[in-house]
Amino acid sequence: MTPGSVRSAAALNEQIRALWIRAGGSLSAQERAEYELLVVEWAEAIRGEVIEAA
Repeated sequence: MTPGSVRSAAALNEQIRALWIRAGGSLSAQERAEYELLVVEWAEAIRGEVIEAA
């Protein structure tokens, strides 16, 4: 994942949900790291969508 990603917040949300489902609700250290990156990217996408909407 790179800064300035063009993935939408909705797409990232789906990836986060899929990660939790695959993990069975308990994340390993590697999955937690992936989750944290996805959440940061999701938050950036949300901010970008809010700014664009304004």
